[in-house]
Amino acid sequence: MAISEGDKLPGATFLRIGEDGPETVDLDALVSGRRVVIFGLPGAYTGTCTTAHVPSFIRTKDAFDEKGVDDIVCVSVNDPFVMQAWGKETGALEAGIVMLADAESAFTQAIGMAFSAPPVGFVNRSRRYAMLVEDGVVKTLHVEEGPGVCEVSGGEAMLATL
Repeated sequence: MAISEGDKLPGATFLRIGEDGPETVDLDALVSGRRVVIFGLPGAYTGTCTTAHVPSFIRTKDAFDEKGVDDIVCVSVNDPFVMQAWGKETGALEAGIVMLADAESAFTQAIGMAFSAPPVGFVNRSRRYAMLVEDGVVKTLHVEEGPGVCEVSGGEAMLATL
């Protein structure tokens, strides 16, 4: 069953590249006592993810900061090396977006956002969504109906709810 507004996020561990290579990031530590926007997408270097979804949060990062959002986190079912390279290439890391790999799709599956499209190589990938999380509880959740669309899950749409 998909996560809903009012639900507490499940425990999860992500991967990212730190100073000494891959490191784990505990979701509870990331959201506990904090206001965080998490957005998920089908894959690094894919069309809409690269040209619309990530750029929408880069454009709105300063406005989210002004509204008291502690972090903006991008989650994708990719490995941490890909997320690091993609974050550099798109300017997301420079903008202050946290790029996390859900390498085994555990978080994505736990929140009911997984989908598969084997003809294009997507297995247990993430649907496109954005959520505002306060102290581990989902306050706002926007989920796109189609994988190639970035309307309700973009930075501007999420910002408008704050």
